[in-house]
Amino acid sequence: MTAQASALTHLVDGFDDVTVRDLAWLLFAPDLLREGDAALAHPFASKEERDATLAWLKALDAAPQPLHDHARDPKFTRLGIYAESLIRFFLAHGPAARLIAANVPLRRQRRTIGECDFLLESADGARLHWELAVKFYLHIGDDDAARTARLSNYVGPNLQDRFDIKHERLMTHQLALTGRAEFALLGFDGPWQAQLFIKGRLFYHGLDGDAVVPAPEIGAHHLRGWWLTASEWREARAHASGDERAWVVQPRMAWLASRRLDASAAGTLIAESDAIRSRLEATIAPTMIAAYMRDEAGQWIEESRGFIVPDDWPARAREFAASAD
Repeated sequence: MTAQASALTHLVDGFDDVTVRDLAWLLFAPDLLREGDAALAHPFASKEERDATLAWLKALDAAPQPLHDHARDPKFTRLGIYAESLIRFFLAHGPAARLIAANVPLRRQRRTIGECDFLLESADGARLHWELAVKFYLHIGDDDAARTARLSNYVGPNLQDRFDIKHERLMTHQLALTGRAEFALLGFDGPWQAQLFIKGRLFYHGLDGDAVVPAPEIGAHHLRGWWLTASEWREARAHASGDERAWVVQPRMAWLASRRLDASAAGTLIAESDAIRSRLEATIAPTMIAAYMRDEAGQWIEESRGFIVPDDWPARAREFAASAD
């Protein structure tokens, strides 16, 4: 785990409520992209706003029901919609920027041509347009790990999304919405500064994936994970005799902040490790898992996250990545 990821985990794990932890993760996780062609959103305009937000989160952690009522909607079955609801709650009730409107549709001849995620006003009066993206991509490249990656090398686990495609959509369409004539007709006083709020995690092949040089657009401190094929996972586990890690399958709605693991649950997972390994070796779809290790105090701490993918997945992923050429 990198120092950045360790610091984030320490901060987020200070909150007991899982929904508060997810919100804290969104606010404090490093950006997936570098500041460059697009301006990146910064939830706090000052150290004072950051400190006030931490105090607000602490109070919310003690009484999280309003956040639960807002974000734990059975209709929120997509991770992106859930993340959007958390940021909307922060902007509506937190101590930093003030929410003006969310999910503002733009229409032309009764046809929706886009939707602005968030319109807000900062403490100094700046009017900001935030576009939120929370993405999890696996890097698929050639065997030369030292070669600089391209955005097209980052593919969604189900091979229905690719980072270069998403990046292009965000840059040329989403961030341009508040500059369109259709937006001007809505009557929101400007001018508006478009910013990208992009969080997530990128997964690299092998447990030594840190050797890969990320694409130039990628943020220097982005969160990393690993991926292995089912056969590679089987081989790695065969050589891990006496391993005291607890392996937990992560459902999609648990992909943001780390989850707590108590001693009894960890003991059960270790006792059932052979059955868990067999299920993962037979996986027919990419599956995210987390590894937990016991620290010196006896607490179970998340060590890393990764994907186990079917053996035929890399070939299909390379074909999907190559279609960008």
